[in-house]
Amino acid sequence: MLRFQGQAIGKMFGVLVVQDRNGNIGFLAAFSGKLAGKNDHRYFVPPVFDMLTDNSFFLLEEENLNQINNQITKLEQSGVGIVLEKKLDDTKMTLDQALANFKKRLKNQKKERKVLREESRLNLSDAAYQLLEDDLIKQSLRDKYELQIFQKQYHDDLSLAKQPLLDFQNKVAALKDDRKKRSSQLQNQLFAQYNFRNALSETKNVIAIFKDFNDIQPPAGSGECAAPKLLQYAYLHDYVPIALAEFWWGQSPSAEVRRHKHFYPACRNKCEPILGFMLQGLSIDKNPMLESPDEATEIPIIFEDDHVLIINKPEEFLSVPGIHVQDSVYTRMIKKYPNAGPLIVHRLDMSTSGILVLAKTKESHKAIQNQFLNHRIIKHYIALLDGIIVEDEGEISLPIRVDLDDRPRQLVCYEHGKSAVTKWQKISVDNGKTKVKYFPITGRTHQLRIHSAHPNGMNCPIVGDDLYGQKANRLHLHAAYIEFNHPMTNERIHFQVEPNF
Repeated sequence: MLRFQGQAIGKMFGVLVVQDRNGNIGFLAAFSGKLAGKNDHRYFVPPVFDMLTDNSFFLLEEENLNQINNQITKLEQSGVGIVLEKKLDDTKMTLDQALANFKKRLKNQKKERKVLREESRLNLSDAAYQLLEDDLIKQSLRDKYELQIFQKQYHDDLSLAKQPLLDFQNKVAALKDDRKKRSSQLQNQLFAQYNFRNALSETKNVIAIFKDFNDIQPPAGSGECAAPKLLQYAYLHDYVPIALAEFWWGQSPSAEVRRHKHFYPACRNKCEPILGFMLQGLSIDKNPMLESPDEATEIPIIFEDDHVLIINKPEEFLSVPGIHVQDSVYTRMIKKYPNAGPLIVHRLDMSTSGILVLAKTKESHKAIQNQFLNHRIIKHYIALLDGIIVEDEGEISLPIRVDLDDRPRQLVCYEHGKSAVTKWQKISVDNGKTKVKYFPITGRTHQLRIHSAHPNGMNCPIVGDDLYGQKANRLHLHAAYIEFNHPMTNERIHFQVEPNF
């Protein structure tokens, strides 16, 4: 394993096969981001822009940001805020008690006036009683006035007590605001230096590329991945790109599924816009994600009546229309049943084959969907794992969220992830592969795929998983069984279809 300073490096590397002007074939190598805190390493192409050169604007401003971070950390860890909060709480408690006591005294005085009124009405003449009533009204007005004065003083004293804490909080907030503005300015200044070329000899910086692509601010680190570095170096040295591959070398991050020596596609959020520009002018393979499936692909119907439709979805076929590809189970069934207008009750990933339930009426759709929501549906999947599992059964609980930088990949995240639970049973082991039966308790995106591949799960990716394992002829994951109550008769029905692997 490649090591720097004695530590294993977990990082994406890339290789680009190129041809020079004389027809000679060679290759270039690159790594994503920095390697051992440096950009300059023998054998690897340089970055598109080296932010680590001595006295660069990046390093100088980074030092300023570090100083601001240190100030914020020092203030937040000083305990001053806690002391000021405690002092404010004590002051407020004292003021609240004083106000409560004052109100209590006025309340008692009001009760006394009421008693005096009732007694005097019986014992005094009308004239004497009227004089007393006038005096009691004056006392009441005086009490209200004194309460207003006291409440004003209360708010003035409380505002004065709050001010030290507000000053402290504003000081921290001002530093954070300054840090945010400086970071944003530095990021934009940095992005302006990343000028990329394409095969047409056109040049654009990363800000312009992302603006033209989806009109958003580029994510941090855009332009630092291996693929853009390789293409940039090839164009600048008049090499013709022939073939490109990126692979992971080293240990996997705890949240992601990255396997040593496995190949992976370029990330979506950072690389897709940049590579979309850089590949212009090159003769490249068609993007399979934009290709519609073969029109001859059949969708076998397992069962149907007037209320439900059960089909066996082929692998690499959409359940519902996508952004670029419209052909799907839904569109096919709408054409087949134009009057019934089948509704998708649940979905399967594009790469997953197996049983899919559609409803022929809105009433049926609601009835079956409620069973999904109330966990009254029984279903299991069959998968072929790329390795040997020793245990016979188990349960996996790993929370999952989307990888914001590389959709649709998912991450294991205990802070922001949604609960994901899968039970499993081993079926058989053959030729170094393990066939298992999965019982998903929850239904998160890519749940079975990431629970299979993650080191804290099965630690054994599904055969053909091009996101978390290695590509094959197909993803060996199949929705094999489903059981639910018929939406009209309430009879318990079940369906089973064996996988074709």
